[in-house]
Amino acid sequence: MLKMKHKKPFYLFFLTCFLTVFSNFALAQSVKNDTIMVRGVIIDGDTIPYQYISVINIYAERKFKNRRAFEKYSKLRRDVLKVWPYAKITEKKFNDLAIQLGMTNDERVKKALINKTEKEIKARFEGELKNLTINQGRILIKLIDRQTGNTSYVLLEELKGNLSAFFWQSLARLFGNNLKAHYDPNGEDAEIEKIIKTIE
Repeated sequence: MLKMKHKKPFYLFFLTCFLTVFSNFALAQSVKNDTIMVRGVIIDGDTIPYQYISVINIYAERKFKNRRAFEKYSKLRRDVLKVWPYAKITEKKFNDLAIQLGMTNDERVKKALINKTEKEIKARFEGELKNLTINQGRILIKLIDRQTGNTSYVLLEELKGNLSAFFWQSLARLFGNNLKAHYDPNGEDAEIEKIIKTIE
């Protein structure tokens, strides 16, 4: 019993020393490469670091003429927020597909890649997209153009052919939409652009 009491402080002392040495060694290893590479410019022989900062848009508090104008804006904002994630996903899927298609010249492989991507999108979003309102669909068509640089019609034409693009354009027109509609951030779609700038 008496020997255990004497060993315990020694054991704690040894453990403390070991942890101190180990932590100092780990710290020395982590500090070994303490240099951070940054861009810089040389002005009058002096190197000055610089960092690119994204543009930050600041908008004044919005004033509405009346309750109806407020409700119209609120509905537009709600619709944009609902379809925005789909536009972002479309952008990513389109860019990924474009890279894959650029890596092959075999038309059968290209067709298989397109069909695979189409099936993935259908499996994941078909139910959700069916529940969009006509106005949400119109906004999504515009945002797809904003994100990909191509109208929905052009994307369908490139990926599925003229006949398919024509069919879907005709169907969209029945519901008051236009797959050939371009996004106009400084004109017709300025309100949508302002909403997106607040969430990007």
